[in-house]
Amino acid sequence: DVDGKYRGADNEVYDNPGHDTYTTFSLWDTYRAKLPLLSITHPEMMDDVVNTMINICEEQGFLPIWHLWACETGCMVGSPGIIAVADAVAKGIEGIDAERAWEAIYTSCMHDIRGGRHRKAYGYMPNDLVAESIAHDMEFAIADAAAAAAALSVGKMEDARYFEERSHSYRHYFDSSTGFIRPRNSEGGWRTPFDPFFSDHTFDDYCEGNAWQYTWLVPHDVEGLAACYGGREQMIEKLDSLFTVSSKITGENASSDISGLIGQYAHGNEPSHHTLYIYSMLGQPWKCADKVREVLRTLYFDGEAGLSGNEDVGQMSAWYVMSALGFYQAEPASARYWFGSPIVAEATLKVKGGEMHIVAENNSEQNRYIQRVWLNGKEYRQPWISHSDLTAGGELRFEMGDKPTLWY
Repeated sequence: DVDGKYRGADNEVYDNPGHDTYTTFSLWDTYRAKLPLLSITHPEMMDDVVNTMINICEEQGFLPIWHLWACETGCMVGSPGIIAVADAVAKGIEGIDAERAWEAIYTSCMHDIRGGRHRKAYGYMPNDLVAESIAHDMEFAIADAAAAAAALSVGKMEDARYFEERSHSYRHYFDSSTGFIRPRNSEGGWRTPFDPFFSDHTFDDYCEGNAWQYTWLVPHDVEGLAACYGGREQMIEKLDSLFTVSSKITGENASSDISGLIGQYAHGNEPSHHTLYIYSMLGQPWKCADKVREVLRTLYFDGEAGLSGNEDVGQMSAWYVMSALGFYQAEPASARYWFGSPIVAEATLKVKGGEMHIVAENNSEQNRYIQRVWLNGKEYRQPWISHSDLTAGGELRFEMGDKPTLWY
């Protein structure tokens, strides 16, 4: 309200907490790009957002999932508030009590909501006990990895090891005979029959997706997923096929949210948004550049239906902004941004340290491959930039060219 009072998640009215109170947390969507973008450009807002989330946790017993007007709607899967708060802790956003934030993270990670007790009992979520089991489990796994990063930031080493190990739960679902993430029941058996193109909106094992999209929902452990395939080369071969297979979605009740398709890559929905950057993480940044440019060119335009999917409170646009600048936070709570292919020739961001001036030399549709990178006049020899370097201000300069190259 105008005096700072707000209605809490427990329906009680609270006095002004000393910061702005926010709502409309579409967190399953916005933890991926919208909130990371705000952490770069509006850190003075992010502490209020995160402090609001911590208050919600203390009022309802767990961090927000999809919070709207003091109500926890429970919309979507997993527990994405964990990821958002952990990301702020890992980045050292000022104005947040890291210990209080950690308590909220830990409490939410250990809560039995949304099938959490089954995950603790079996090590994964069985499809005969939990609806949309794979979607829930894999989002919880990302939250666990984010919690591990936050634990390291506050010196909780044992907790960090525990949550990192728990973040590997997706490995239970990897079926080496098909190369897909596939649902399992409480006895360890695979769901049959299995069709990776199949979708049954809200009634299958995925959420607004199918096996083709969810197999790549492991941004926190790309090397672990590569090991499941037998190595990077085998994983890249499978990833290549994602963009070349048929775009058909089978099933009479297929989710309409599976949109913006290039093969089975679905840019119109959030679980796919990090997938292009896996190429950079696997050492083939030129393929990332090709796909990022294709998405920027063909799936965004300034007209009717100019987005390939639901805007989802800023997520779809935030992906565009970050990717257009040349980087993306593929791994939640990692405090680093992987390089892709900038389309802007020049941009200036207002950041914590002043201004970050971004320049892409020789940039064009043909010259879409990064050749070299400089940070403040010094050559930068890594495929990502840290949050601290990006927000310190200065100049980030790309040299672009038409030759695919492993420049780092």
